[in-house]
Amino acid sequence: MAPQQARARAQDETQTQQRPRRRNKREDVLRKASALIARHGFDGTSMRDIAAAVDMLPGSLYYHFPSKEDMLLAIHERVVTDMIADTEAAIAKGTTPWDRLERAAVAHLKALLGSGNLVTIISPNFAEDREELNQKLKAHRREYEEIFKRLFEDIDLPDDADRRLLRLQLLGALNWVPVWYSKKRGTSPEKIATSFVRAIRPDAA
Repeated sequence: MAPQQARARAQDETQTQQRPRRRNKREDVLRKASALIARHGFDGTSMRDIAAAVDMLPGSLYYHFPSKEDMLLAIHERVVTDMIADTEAAIAKGTTPWDRLERAAVAHLKALLGSGNLVTIISPNFAEDREELNQKLKAHRREYEEIFKRLFEDIDLPDDADRRLLRLQLLGALNWVPVWYSKKRGTSPEKIATSFVRAIRPDAA
C-alpha cells in the first residue's frame, strides 16, 4: 500500500471512530439538557449549566447546537417523534375505530406519565412567551395531533356531535392526568385512558 493510501485509510478509520463518539456525546447533551430544562425551565437553564452537567466547556456545546433554542427544538422533536411512533404502533393493533382510539389514548397517557419532567416541555404553554420558538414547537406537535384528528374522523358519532370539541376534551383530560396521577391509588394508565374514551362513546355500556 502506498504511503498516501495508508494515510487516507488511517484518516478514514479515525473519522469513523470519532462519529459514534460525537453522536453519543450529542445524545448525552440532549438527555442532560432535557432534564435541566424540564426541572428549571427554559430561561432558568443556561448553556453553562448544561455544559457542567455533561462535563464540557460552554463553548463546546455550540459544536452540537448553535443555540439553546436549537437544543430545545431537538429535545422537543425527539419526544414528539417517540410519541408518534408509540401511538401509531398501538393503533396498528386496533380492530375497530373505537378500539384504535382507546389504544391511542392509552399510548398517549403512558408516554406522558413515562416522560417525567419532560411533560412540561411538550406542554402547549411551555414557550408561549417566545412566539417564533413556540411556532416551531407547534409545528412538531401538529403531526402528532393529526393522528387523533384522523381517529376522531373514523369513529361513529351522532350527526350533531362536534368531533373537534370531543377530541380536545379527551386530550385535555389525558394531559391533566400527570398533575394528579399516583401509582399508590392503584388505577392503571390503561384503565384511566380507556374510561375517558368510553365517557364520550355514545354506545358505551
